[in-house]
Amino acid sequence: MGTAKSSSTAPKTKSKAAAMAAAFPTAPPPDYNIAVVDRTLDLLEALARIGPAPLAALAESAGCTRTAGFRLLRTLQSRGFAIQDEARGLWRLGARWNVLGRAASEQGALAAAAMPILAQLGKATGENVYMTVREGMESETVAIYQTDPAIRMYSEVGKRGPLHAGSNRLLLAFAPEPVQTQLLAQRLNRFTPATRTDPTWIAADLQRIRNRGYLITSDEVVAGAVGIAAPVRDAAGTVVAALYIASPSMRMRPPRPRAVLPQVIDAANRLSETLGAPSQPAHAGLLHGETAPKGWQMAPSAMINLARPHSIFR
Repeated sequence: MGTAKSSSTAPKTKSKAAAMAAAFPTAPPPDYNIAVVDRTLDLLEALARIGPAPLAALAESAGCTRTAGFRLLRTLQSRGFAIQDEARGLWRLGARWNVLGRAASEQGALAAAAMPILAQLGKATGENVYMTVREGMESETVAIYQTDPAIRMYSEVGKRGPLHAGSNRLLLAFAPEPVQTQLLAQRLNRFTPATRTDPTWIAADLQRIRNRGYLITSDEVVAGAVGIAAPVRDAAGTVVAALYIASPSMRMRPPRPRAVLPQVIDAANRLSETLGAPSQPAHAGLLHGETAPKGWQMAPSAMINLARPHSIFR
């Protein structure tokens, strides 16, 4: 009888528990943010964006009072993460960040941050997605997401490539001027009949890329391959990577490249925001019917992978 009684009351107990759960929904997860840490990070991002800068400008950019900003900066200074030029009253990032930067680089921080966004873009477009960075006078693939295993891959994580041809020309467009000058003074390799090697044409195209904020190319590195690329920026607004989808030209006949371009730009902007860059509006030209430039680019394929990221954290 004891067993029968226990059995008959169990459903009632469970039902009561369910009713209680419905009446009192689960509380939201606790907020673990610490205000002073948030303010410190805001201040550091302000230093990265506008430094060297005076206290007033940094405090305004970080959204804190001058008193709070000064105390935080002094604390950072005592640990070597900030430096003050007392003669000019300017603050800048300290040398201790080099240690953290190298550690972040070795731990694959950039590629790890990019993986979820590359996966979302790949699934949304059905195409393979790459992320490359500039290493000296070459590009380096640091992350790949392979949406379609049937498509032959023309790159792999860690592979180096040219900066003057294909989607990686976007990296050259935002590289320091001395890098552009040195590279365009060299003999440029031709990979296909569509590869542009005229330094005058390339220099003009670098300006066009900066004005547009994206790049569409075809056949420049691999014949029959199309690439659609957008820049990834860090908290200082510096372009640190190129994010692009790549596909066989038979799958990228016009007007499809222009149709998927906003998705590529959006993915690059979301990754930039993850790295601390200010929010970027949709490209004005795309919203007003701008046609995609002639040509497109680079290889297809990709499976999420990691490699040593670029100098974004150095």
